[in-house]
Amino acid sequence: MENFRLGILETSDVHGNVLPLNYGTNRPAELGLAKVATLIKRERDLNHAVLTIDNGDVIQGTPLTYHFAKFQREKPNPMIKILNALGYDAGVIGNHEFNYGLELLKQAIRESRYPWLSANIVNAETGEPYFGQPYLIKAFPNGPRIGVLGLTTQYIPNWEKEEHIRGMRFDDAVKTAQKWVPFLREKEQVDLVVVSYHGGFERDLDTGEPIETLTGENQGYQLCMDVPGIDVLLTGHQHRQLSGVTVNGVVILQPGCNGMGLGKVTVDMRKENGRYHVVGKVSEWLSSEGVEPDQDVIAMVQEYERAVQEWLDQPIGHIQGDMTASDPMLIRMEDHPLIEFINRVQMDAAGVEVSNTALFDNQSPGFPRDVTMRHVVSNYIYPNTLVVLRVTGQIVKEALEKSATYFDLEADGSVRVSDEFLKPKPQHYNYDMWEGIEYEIDIKRPKGSRVTVLKYKGKPLEAHQELDVVMNNYRAGGGGDYVMYKGCPVVKDIPIDVSELIANYILEHKIINATVNHNWRVTIGGQSPIALKNESDKNG
Repeated sequence: MENFRLGILETSDVHGNVLPLNYGTNRPAELGLAKVATLIKRERDLNHAVLTIDNGDVIQGTPLTYHFAKFQREKPNPMIKILNALGYDAGVIGNHEFNYGLELLKQAIRESRYPWLSANIVNAETGEPYFGQPYLIKAFPNGPRIGVLGLTTQYIPNWEKEEHIRGMRFDDAVKTAQKWVPFLREKEQVDLVVVSYHGGFERDLDTGEPIETLTGENQGYQLCMDVPGIDVLLTGHQHRQLSGVTVNGVVILQPGCNGMGLGKVTVDMRKENGRYHVVGKVSEWLSSEGVEPDQDVIAMVQEYERAVQEWLDQPIGHIQGDMTASDPMLIRMEDHPLIEFINRVQMDAAGVEVSNTALFDNQSPGFPRDVTMRHVVSNYIYPNTLVVLRVTGQIVKEALEKSATYFDLEADGSVRVSDEFLKPKPQHYNYDMWEGIEYEIDIKRPKGSRVTVLKYKGKPLEAHQELDVVMNNYRAGGGGDYVMYKGCPVVKDIPIDVSELIANYILEHKIINATVNHNWRVTIGGQSPIALKNESDKNG
């Protein structure tokens, strides 16, 4: 009998992070592919057989990748340079791979010295895998044959601009796996089946109970339960850290995001009667914290990084007044100059009177007095564009009720973020705030009936009344379970990144006044939560 140990290394949702750096603050951070590279090289020194896979969302997400996509496309893609140098065996198409357009994705694939896999993204006409290769076979000398099947969340058409995915069909990941896993077992005669799925889990791993709305976006649990023959399931998309878990005999792994760690599966195999069989398998997560970044990787991006830093530090305008963000919960409970400003930029770009946007991240710093591009990208962190939808008053109310579920009221009267916006990952970006209408949300009322005031130009907004509303393309496509927007007529599509629109607006106006018109508020039984807290603190 011959024994064989395989180390499977996974990155996922790196989102363009290479250096251990927060671009918004320009301060060190415990993340980035340079740190992960050190972990990968360390694992290769320890294991004689290693398979390294990127599970998607790698070429988008930071000023580094944005600046490359907008201004440096004649150069090699910096993310692909790094993955090539690190000897990756395969990559999987993630949903954010499409954000900068199909041509940039195809350029990245052409430059890659490894295959990009996705069996369920197919040609809409022929049904064949759109990117050519649904799976990878890795045969180790005098060792086992490993099959790696690539899958991508089928939910992409709900978010992505149509021109970026034209000619593609996104098939059900479970049904696709039910076709290809037996093929790998029977036709390719592999000894181990690894499924690398850019998607996560919409069900509790122990009970199978739903932990989010069952849209088909995250089918990891069903893959384990409904597709016999999978040995290892690599996942992502949700930015979770999941390891040391087996579901229905399948070892699962999800390595977090932004290069904060490296996922690892160790598989022990034994050769009996001419074939290798699995005798043990376990997953673990290796943290990047405290790891020295790889100097070779840092050197690969220095040319790009110098240009990015120069671009980020260009002064573009001034804020008159206070537009900084210190308390994200407070910003989401009463109108704030930062949110009002972004909504006004959107309305200006779209030529409409109603807009919605979100405070995407609790780390958003707002704008200081002197504004640079760094401040713009630290506040508007996604490559969204804008869409104008024609919606009814009823749809506006449904959307506001959806946003109102962001809040939960504790027994002591304090306000917290509801679990559905925190689990399985923080989704602060799914709470919208509006300009151009007047509304109140009472979180003392049951969810679904919290909107107590809804007006347009001082008069009640009727259910049948139509408004043209500008919002980001993710939301307009129903992203964040805003299903009420699906099917609404598209009045206008504005194919310019919102961060670019914000920068252009500041450059044009030079001085921006921090204004707030208090067109909306959140209450507890009609009273301000902030005032109630201040009163409680005063009495306590």
